[in-house]
Amino acid sequence: MARRIETLFLPGPAGKLEALLEEPEDAEPVEAAVVCHPHPRHGGTMHNKVVYRLARGLRKAGCAVLRFNYRGVNLSEGEYGLGLGETDDARVALREIESRYPHLPAMVGGFSFGSRVALRLTSQEAAIRRVIAVGFPTVYSEREFIYGVQVPKFFVHSTNDQYGPRADLETFFATLPEPKRLDWIESADHFFKDALDAYEAAIVRIGSDFRLA
Repeated sequence: MARRIETLFLPGPAGKLEALLEEPEDAEPVEAAVVCHPHPRHGGTMHNKVVYRLARGLRKAGCAVLRFNYRGVNLSEGEYGLGLGETDDARVALREIESRYPHLPAMVGGFSFGSRVALRLTSQEAAIRRVIAVGFPTVYSEREFIYGVQVPKFFVHSTNDQYGPRADLETFFATLPEPKRLDWIESADHFFKDALDAYEAAIVRIGSDFRLA
């Protein structure tokens, strides 16, 4: 069975949003996921290598995955929305997968700035069953919204993340309500340098397990 790949434009709150929908290669999807990319003002796009590996790992685990570019990124219209606008963009992507896969559980994941978007969206949307936060940037102090996330929270983090030092992430993670899990990937930096395969394997394991171990 050929893998379905579809490029599309979603009607976003600030104009059209460029998106890419991909299904698993050899089976019907069992979950529907939205994946959020890093900061748009620092070169973040849906084609970022960590985002790509997140999406591919989830597909290997059986997810249909919708990646998209926030407002103002590449072919998406609009301007940077201070994180709140990008959360609204992610909500549009969530509505799209809900309409396409109404029988599947929905999840959301994101990398760096995108992990904050994913967590904020999850705090606002009861339909999201779980969330994956990759490379959560502890350098941002504003994070009260995360304590409202009651669904399973999977954090995947580099052991040498310059935007989320290990001690800071461990301290923050300890304050979060259950259910939660933290996976450390031995790697050189925020972008999982020299460890992308290990990172993707962790995503496959998380994606394949609907429970928190």
